[in-house]
Amino acid sequence: MLTLLLSLLLLFLSGCQPSPAAPAVTLQVFAAASLTEAFNELGRDFARQQRGVQVQFNFAGSQQLVQQLQQGVQADVFASANLSQMRLVVEQGLVISETVQVFASNQLAVALAPGNPAGIENLAYLSQPGVRLVLAAPEAPAGIYTQELLLRLAGYPTFGPWYREAVLDNVVSYETNVKAVLEKVQLGEADAGILYASDVQGKDAPQLESFIVPTEVNPRIRYPIAPLVGAAQPELAQAFIDFVLSEQGQKVLAEHGLLPPPAP
Repeated sequence: MLTLLLSLLLLFLSGCQPSPAAPAVTLQVFAAASLTEAFNELGRDFARQQRGVQVQFNFAGSQQLVQQLQQGVQADVFASANLSQMRLVVEQGLVISETVQVFASNQLAVALAPGNPAGIENLAYLSQPGVRLVLAAPEAPAGIYTQELLLRLAGYPTFGPWYREAVLDNVVSYETNVKAVLEKVQLGEADAGILYASDVQGKDAPQLESFIVPTEVNPRIRYPIAPLVGAAQPELAQAFIDFVLSEQGQKVLAEHGLLPPPAP
């Protein structure tokens, strides 16, 4: 009788033991460096809504992310800072074109070193001899947008065709992404840098003097997002994209200085 009672007690106690927690599911998101703060917040919010899900980000220049994807690095979602980098992965068969959606837009801005020692007041000042300027690399989305800006300005009588070359002569370094441009300016290693407005606006932006490039010459900056073909978590990938496009997601992006996507 005692043996039977002990057996029943052991059986009861074994049933009360907590079962091991199920391993978390990881969603891999490749995103442009300019999205770092906004997407980190979105990732935390998304994970709270999706029980047992972790969002792991890889932030870098969009051109660097494309290279990694082309080399076979696995991911579930790709968010680029321009449409041309997204087109490259579509052409490679890594993304289905019909799944691409634009989720945000942006503007170019000029960030000034602390105290603005060069006394820069507008775009014309960037061509003055001796100004130290840092830009995103020509192959990076921000670099592409910057070159487009300089070409547009060269067509204006108040600037002239010499303006672009004068500005480029002042470049002291080209960086792989806008976060590196911002860091150079913050450290005073350059008098100014051309980057995105979201880098100098929003709740995480540093306290630097800056000005937005006028609308009439500001390039059309668009951020596309898409799930990757062969994603390990296709349903979660689409759920994350839907969350980014949702009212809550758009509010988070706006708080970090990004603009809503253009009307269709």
